[in-house]
Amino acid sequence: MTLELLQAQAQNCTACRLAEGRTRVVFGEGNPDAKLMIVGEGPGEEEDKTGRPFVGKAGQLLNRILEAAGIPREEVYITNIVKCRPPRNRDPLETEQEACIGYLRKQVALIQPKIIVCLGRIAAKKLIDGDFRITRQHGQWFKRGDFWMMATYHPSALLRDVAKRPEAFDDLMSLRAKMRELNIAE
Repeated sequence: MTLELLQAQAQNCTACRLAEGRTRVVFGEGNPDAKLMIVGEGPGEEEDKTGRPFVGKAGQLLNRILEAAGIPREEVYITNIVKCRPPRNRDPLETEQEACIGYLRKQVALIQPKIIVCLGRIAAKKLIDGDFRITRQHGQWFKRGDFWMMATYHPSALLRDVAKRPEAFDDLMSLRAKMRELNIAE
């Protein structure tokens, strides 16, 4: 299995109702050998139009966040829990997450990152802990199998509530420190 074959499978997926309203499947993009994988919850309107993750306003903020940390977007692999846009950007339902989680698991197995950063509570609850509380546990590190995992606020939450930005910046500094510790950053 390769990322290209997996993406081709995802393009034809009809495992949940999200397939009915999508324009494009937003599989993921970035370095297939990335040591850092970023996982959001699901594509928004701009992502649905382009087929690329994090290209709207939240994606532009994510780019600025990565740049501030000295992490080139091209060195990261970025994807979402669900690969199709939920209607009106609502949270993906548990059934929709379950229908898509196999794609994410295979992406992780193929890429083999050392660090997975969850953007927002949906991704954190799905990947780190079903009882995850983003306001209390953001920035904390968890070891899950071969991966170090951390969650931070979703860029769209930071657009809505700028008061959370200092906390997100602290999370970013923790990410940089973990990358240095694992010898995947200067």
